[in-house]
Amino acid sequence: MIDRVWAENFAKEWIEAWNNFDLNAILAHYADNVVFHSPRIAVVTGERAASVAGKEALARYWSKALQGKNLRFNLERVYVGSDSLSISYRNQRAQHVVETFVFDDAGLVKESVAAYA
Repeated sequence: MIDRVWAENFAKEWIEAWNNFDLNAILAHYADNVVFHSPRIAVVTGERAASVAGKEALARYWSKALQGKNLRFNLERVYVGSDSLSISYRNQRAQHVVETFVFDDAGLVKESVAAYA
């Protein structure tokens, strides 16, 4: 079970890692077999893909996504589930974004879904 303090700490660390462009710190939150879903994957890669599977593939995708970008995430809310949490934030384009993270028994993200307003 996830409690609010743990969820808020996760969200703070995750946002901070992105705002610091620290790919290793970002990836430290994810399991090796993670599956990530986002409509941005197709935009960034130029491929018809809705998801990325595996930490290595995720690292390649995010490395490309971070190149030359001026990313900035501002945390708005944290929502706590039983084995998951969702965070809402605004990105540098002032878009509202919600990401949901489902955790494995080790406390690492095994699946994540990003949705944009």
